[in-house]
Amino acid sequence: MTFKFFLMAGALGALAACQPAVPDSGAGAPGRGVGFDNSLEAQRQREAELAGARAPTTIPAAAQVASSALPAAPAGGQPPSDQTAAGQPPRRPTASQNQEPLNLDAQTAALEDAENASATAANSGRQVVNASPSNPVPLAVDNAGISDENDFDAVAGRQSIASDKARIEANRAQYSVVQPTALPTRAGNSQPNVVAYALETSHPRGTQVHRRISLVSASKSARNCAVFASSDEAQIDFLARGGPIKDRKGLDPDGDGYACGWDPAPYRATSGG
Repeated sequence: MTFKFFLMAGALGALAACQPAVPDSGAGAPGRGVGFDNSLEAQRQREAELAGARAPTTIPAAAQVASSALPAAPAGGQPPSDQTAAGQPPRRPTASQNQEPLNLDAQTAALEDAENASATAANSGRQVVNASPSNPVPLAVDNAGISDENDFDAVAGRQSIASDKARIEANRAQYSVVQPTALPTRAGNSQPNVVAYALETSHPRGTQVHRRISLVSASKSARNCAVFASSDEAQIDFLARGGPIKDRKGLDPDGDGYACGWDPAPYRATSGG
C-alpha cells in the first residue's frame, strides 16, 4: 500500500513539472494585456501605420488638347487645299464614302409592298392578310355575289304561302314518268350474247341436253379451254361455232350447252329468274 502511494505521488510530480508556465497578465507596462496594448499611444501608432500603408494614389491630370476650326468645304465637296492642317496631303474619298448611306428600312418596306401587290393580284384583287398576332381583326363584309334567296327578308317580300302552293302545282303538272323500254341492239356487233343465252335457258350446269360423241378426250378439252382468258369468252366462241348443237372443239363434253364450265346462274339472278 505504501509503495502505491509513493508511485502516485511521483506521477503527479512529473505532471506538475511538465505543465507550462502561465504568463502574468499584469506584467509589463500598465494597460497592456497578454499580447495586446490598449494604450492611447499604441492606438495612435497603429493608425499612423495603417494610414501610411494605404497612401492615396495621385491621378495624373488630363492632357490639354488644342482645338481648331476646320476649313469650310467648297460647293463641289472637294478638299479646300492640297495640304491638311497637319501638313499631310489630303486623302481621296473612297467609293464607299462617296455613296450615300443605304436606307435599309425603306428598301425593306419597298420589297414588302411589291410582294403584297403581287399576292393581291394573284388573289383576284383582294388584299392578302398575312397571319400574325399583331394583325387587327378583319372587318366582316357582305359578299355581293351571294344570291338574295338566302336572305329571308328579300324572299318574304316577293313570296308567300299561296305563291309557293301555285309553284308546286305547276311543277307537278309538268312531271312525267318515263316507262322503261328494251335495251337497243348494239350496231356492228354480231357475236353471240351470253346474257341472252343464259336467260333463254333454264337447266343447271351438268344436265345433259345435247348429244355428244366422245371423240375428244378430257385432257384435250382442258387444253382447248385454257386458250381462253375467261369462261365467258369460251362460251361466246362455243356459240359462234354452232353451239350448243355442235361442239367442234370439245368445249362442252357433258352436253349441258355450257362451254368450259360457264355458269349462267349469275345472269339469271340479276333478271330475277
